[in-house]
Amino acid sequence: MSAIVETPVRRRSFGRWFADTGWRHVVGVVVVAFSLLPIVFVLSSSLNPNGTLTGSNALFSRIGIDSYVRILTDPKVPFPAWFANTLIIAGITALATVFLGALAAYAFSRMRFTGRRFGLITIVVVQMFPQLLAVVAIFLLLSTIGDWFPALGLNSRIGLILVYLGGALGVNTYLMYGFFNTVPQSIDEAARIDGAGHARVFFTIILRLVAPILAVVALLSFISTVNEFVVASVVLIDTEQQTLAVGLTKLVSNPRYADWSAFSAGAVMSALPVVALFLFLQKYIVGGLTAGAVK
Repeated sequence: MSAIVETPVRRRSFGRWFADTGWRHVVGVVVVAFSLLPIVFVLSSSLNPNGTLTGSNALFSRIGIDSYVRILTDPKVPFPAWFANTLIIAGITALATVFLGALAAYAFSRMRFTGRRFGLITIVVVQMFPQLLAVVAIFLLLSTIGDWFPALGLNSRIGLILVYLGGALGVNTYLMYGFFNTVPQSIDEAARIDGAGHARVFFTIILRLVAPILAVVALLSFISTVNEFVVASVVLIDTEQQTLAVGLTKLVSNPRYADWSAFSAGAVMSALPVVALFLFLQKYIVGGLTAGAVK
């Protein structure tokens, strides 16, 4: 019976470990600290009872919830209305963007029709122009529509949602188109042999298989709508109808007195729905962003 000889395990020196993998940990810690510093600074500012940023470099030097109470109870600052408007507009925009974008992506991916290639190229080219160029046209268009249908014109949440849908469908459709192409067409063919039409294949089969990209598009659309300022400030005129991005900006727009503490408190509370949605959809994010990159 042969004896088993154990070879001694050589421990790497610290210098060799650091050269191989250790420096990556250092870079990761630096990146995380760099990313968390603005969040910590805003949180510290929101807990500062003073309304200015003077002396706020000393993080958490003074702690209080006066800013949160002030922004929630001040009758001149309808923060709850801004919060509700933002959730309604962002939620409806995200759901409608996912649904309409999925329909368009399915058509481009599974159907062959005249103008299909031209349509895909147009979607990409249109995204080259920033939305800021269309602000004047959007204002004039909604002003004209409002004369006939006030519910779709200026100062209406429905009108703003329609504007967001028009701007978001292009890039999201192309993003979903790449993911739809990863789904084998043999699944569609097998369903059609069983007598299923395009609508049944789309709603009962395809949507379940492309759930990751639907979650990603919904998350990106929700975040972009919550953070959007330019178009919302032009379309929504009344204070009660405005979103968080527009309303909170008013708190710091006065050069004589900018209530940065209340602004920070509002920013912290406005980030909660985004963080909650991100945590809820995080298991789909990686697959949704990478699976459609390679066919």
